[in-house]
Amino acid sequence: MSEPDPEPDPAPEPGRSSRWAGPRRVSGRRAAAAGLALTAVAAGAGLGAARGHSPAVAGGPLAVDTARCGTPATRMAAGPVAFTVTDSSRTAYVSVYLTDAGGGRVYGEIPWLTPRHAAPLNTTLAAGRYAVRCVFSDGTKRTSRPVTVSGRASGAAAGYRPVPDLEMTAPVTAYRSWVSGRLPVLLTAVRRLDGDVRRGDLSAARRDWLTGHLDYERLGAAYHSFGDFDDAVDGMADGRPGGVASAGWTGFEAVEYGLWHGRGADRLRPLTARLVKDVTALERDFPSEDTDPGDLPLRAHEILENALEFQLGGSADYGSGTTLATVGANIAGTREVVRALTPLIRPRDPALLTTVTRDLDRADADVAACRTADGGWTPARSLDRERRARVDGDLGQALEDLSSLPGLLAPRTSA
Repeated sequence: MSEPDPEPDPAPEPGRSSRWAGPRRVSGRRAAAAGLALTAVAAGAGLGAARGHSPAVAGGPLAVDTARCGTPATRMAAGPVAFTVTDSSRTAYVSVYLTDAGGGRVYGEIPWLTPRHAAPLNTTLAAGRYAVRCVFSDGTKRTSRPVTVSGRASGAAAGYRPVPDLEMTAPVTAYRSWVSGRLPVLLTAVRRLDGDVRRGDLSAARRDWLTGHLDYERLGAAYHSFGDFDDAVDGMADGRPGGVASAGWTGFEAVEYGLWHGRGADRLRPLTARLVKDVTALERDFPSEDTDPGDLPLRAHEILENALEFQLGGSADYGSGTTLATVGANIAGTREVVRALTPLIRPRDPALLTTVTRDLDRADADVAACRTADGGWTPARSLDRERRARVDGDLGQALEDLSSLPGLLAPRTSA
């Protein structure tokens, strides 16, 4: 009796705090980022999952291990190619890339394949010379013999320039430098807010609360680097045992609730003093916190993803009616991420960069149109149907286009 196929590896639970734990919209229009046509979505699936795959004209089974990166056919016809790649090693995980012969462009990939498991590697190739490249978790790197593809094919993958790990260093450093420069501005704002409350000037406190809150919301991509500070500085009441009455609820939104629900300065002062303390600690701690290079492209679309769900939806409004101002700050924060990533985006997909810039300009104009005559903000829940549809649609389009960045710029070790 044959042994049963291995079970798929369980998907890891994402470690996301506060508002970053919400559901995601799934992009469809640009799902094949940078022209990459692949279906390597079962990298953790057992061999049984791969046996049901029907190979196309070219490709077929491809066994890889630390001694060799498979033995693909030396000649293939242009068109669809479908490999079923098996990691035959016992302990080494492997990333598998279908590249041109020089390794300058990637046409298909399996990001992470576990030992003794299989996954499909599908794409469409034009005429040219290609190879399969394997990068194992133990540091071993292997490249297959060259594959010559001849003939013509429609819909061939354009390929993309891989992003080596070290190429993400400069964008991450630039972004962290920008954040470091904004944290003192944030601290000044929360100290001003605390001073307003200490003097009992709650009218000034409402004005200065918004200034400080928007300063923080512009730092959207850094939240994952802030760790527990994000919940302390800007956590929502949702999910807390006592809701808005929870004793441990602190930060901008707890202050907002008090300012717009009639609480006096004596009840607000402990919250604003704590906010100053937490932002001071955040500024001091940030240089020692790490930013995962792969997080930056991911945050580029997650900022607006959360803006759509929590700000435009109104669930993050604790009385001020300014969630659309927060959306504007989130758009500004997204621009900073895109600006940091531009040196990597431009040579790989210049059209995407143009599209994203246009998307953000349009979304900015939509949000600006929600200002009131006195310079205030229309509450998100008060938008008429037409304006809400416009804001939602344009933000959704920006989100869809931005969702290409994680795939386009995912660091690929030795691809």
